[in-house]
Amino acid sequence: MFGRLVGMLLTILITIALLTLAVINRHEVRLILDPFNPQNPDFYLPFPLYGFLLVMLAIGVFLGGMASWLSQGKWRKTARQRTQEAMRWKAEAERLTRERDERVTDQKQLLAS
Repeated sequence: MFGRLVGMLLTILITIALLTLAVINRHEVRLILDPFNPQNPDFYLPFPLYGFLLVMLAIGVFLGGMASWLSQGKWRKTARQRTQEAMRWKAEAERLTRERDERVTDQKQLLAS
């Protein structure tokens, strides 16, 4: 409960900071894509500064998520293997239980006759 409250508060604060940044930095800047002629570039991308900041933030979140996902691959593989092993053991236990129940039923029928 407390962690959830802190997370919501942190999200609200980050949202306020990003909105403030967007309002303050509305002026247009140029991302120069021509490294050989930076004073008079042939290729550039005009965009508001907050747009660049938000795009970089989104790219960073995406790359961080991908890095986490890739680094946790060995744990997902281990979980898959252990799940398969648990399913095999469960099937074996069910088979043995059925066999035991059949033997008990057979023994009861022999004693009854």
